[in-house]
Amino acid sequence: MTSLLRRSLAEAVGTFAFVFIGCAVVVMKGAPGAGYGLLGVAWGHAIALSIMVTATMAISGGHLNPAVTVGLLVGRRINGQTAAGYIVAQLVGAVIAALCVKHLFPIGSVRATSLGTPALAGNVQLSQAIGIEAVLTFFLVSMVYGTCVNSESPKVGGFAIGLVLLCDILIGGPLTGAAANPARAFGPALVSGQWVAHSVYWIGPLLGGIVAGLIWEYVLLPKRER
Repeated sequence: MTSLLRRSLAEAVGTFAFVFIGCAVVVMKGAPGAGYGLLGVAWGHAIALSIMVTATMAISGGHLNPAVTVGLLVGRRINGQTAAGYIVAQLVGAVIAALCVKHLFPIGSVRATSLGTPALAGNVQLSQAIGIEAVLTFFLVSMVYGTCVNSESPKVGGFAIGLVLLCDILIGGPLTGAAANPARAFGPALVSGQWVAHSVYWIGPLLGGIVAGLIWEYVLLPKRER
């Protein structure tokens, strides 16, 4: 197995686990005996991301997010071939995860939540939503650079990244769903057919990832890390 294939497979598996858990906690939050609400959804996503980033970090870098991959690409931490392979793998993993949730969980809960597809609140404009997703993803990619790329940072695995996602969802969950990850939006959107304002979940996160990558690579990291 080639190195890129092995690393891409790790990205697919990690993204599969993250999106499966993320969609599942949204689908089941209204089930009898659940009642965990937004905080439970935030913790479910955060813990899943923390664990899977830590599990795949030594193999692929634990991106699990096209915006993270693009953020590292503009910072010259990976090449274009690797970025393309990772993004395809992430999207495939997300789609398989959404298909599993669709067929394994109660159909009524799946339909009521559009399979956990992130959606905009009625009082949020498209431009605001893009800005929210961009800022939330900026925080996420900044944490990747600050804790994983920077060799001087404490080695905390993916748990700091997961905690940022926890805060992101608490802030942006009621407004945009706080995907901060195109794969997290794409998988359930494709399987459920829910494409309303889907561009938000690509434009915002990619913009935030690019800005974070440029700032950290060319300004914030120590010179010997550049």
